[in-house]
Amino acid sequence: MSTKQRWLLPEGIDELMPEEAAQLELLRRQLLDKMQSWGYQLVFPPLVEYLDSLLTGTGKALDLQTFKLTDQMSGRLMGIRADMTPQVARIAAHNLRDMPGTLRLCYIGNVLHTLPQGQGTSRNPIQLGAEIYGHAGPESDMEILQLMIETLTVSNAATSLLLDIGHVGIYRGLAQHANLSDEQEQSLFSALQRKALPEIEMLLTEYQLPTDSYAMLLALAELNGGVEVLQQAQRVLSRAPGSVQQALTTLQTLATMTAQRLPSVTINFDLAELRGYHYHTGVVFAVYQTGSAQAVAMGGRYDDIGKDFGHAQPATGFSVDLKTLAGQMSQIDEKKQAISVEWSDDDAEKQKIEQLRQQGEVVIYHLPDNGSN
Repeated sequence: MSTKQRWLLPEGIDELMPEEAAQLELLRRQLLDKMQSWGYQLVFPPLVEYLDSLLTGTGKALDLQTFKLTDQMSGRLMGIRADMTPQVARIAAHNLRDMPGTLRLCYIGNVLHTLPQGQGTSRNPIQLGAEIYGHAGPESDMEILQLMIETLTVSNAATSLLLDIGHVGIYRGLAQHANLSDEQEQSLFSALQRKALPEIEMLLTEYQLPTDSYAMLLALAELNGGVEVLQQAQRVLSRAPGSVQQALTTLQTLATMTAQRLPSVTINFDLAELRGYHYHTGVVFAVYQTGSAQAVAMGGRYDDIGKDFGHAQPATGFSVDLKTLAGQMSQIDEKKQAISVEWSDDDAEKQKIEQLRQQGEVVIYHLPDNGSN
């Protein structure tokens, strides 16, 4: 590489300049203070872990997004984290398993992706998130939704928000009821994600399903809209198994709660929303801003996440990219005017400078010219 090219960063890897870094640091403090005021305790997982731990259980879905390297001390394969959620689940299941009651944890740190998750997105985002462990009811899902919206409010990103809510248990229950093979389930899953109705209909015809299963799976792609969709789903999916009925009941409960607790947020229910299908076990959600197809925050329920660490427990949470949020903040209005002073060894002057800095002033020494400039 020539001298002129050595400053180039890999594609999708970015860095922050002073003003951007100042914005991000201000937001980091505000958001952590917000989460801690809700009772969430801060943890810092390591940047790298042994791969078999990092990709255990639900983390296996992150395999393709994880950079891998060999530990020179043990010879074992390690991974650079692509998502901190499985790490926090390990901490909750192993290190903090004896803590009584409901456990609330928050975290922040750099993650690294092998590929960008969307057009123009960073491969080295700063992930901030919150998780609740030990509670299986819709109340904990609602708390996470509220905290997520408040997080966006602090960053000025909570204007014209659309909260998209689904439940992976609906498709999972219908697929099991129809006795779909793993290959059939995956093919139909892919078509549902793209809302490709002709392809969905073709696949269902090819599978030669019973009439009820055919009709319910075909209807799933169009069960998308306001709270009235849940009433429509109750009719269309009336012959669905109990697990699907329970999922619909959970969504109806959340609809009532969100109307009371998040009245200013537009809610959309998408029963074919299968984001994180191989990761989540229940409610899934994402927040979008008007005119954008890229979610600004997302999360959901992933019960039994700690099973592979010896302590299965229900869990729900959300995460955001702090870089994205910081980029949407209004610029810091008042940038402190620095006080410039001549370099001096006078003790009284040094004491005065220290007092000014303790009062929040910015004091910069004017260094003597030594011929280097």
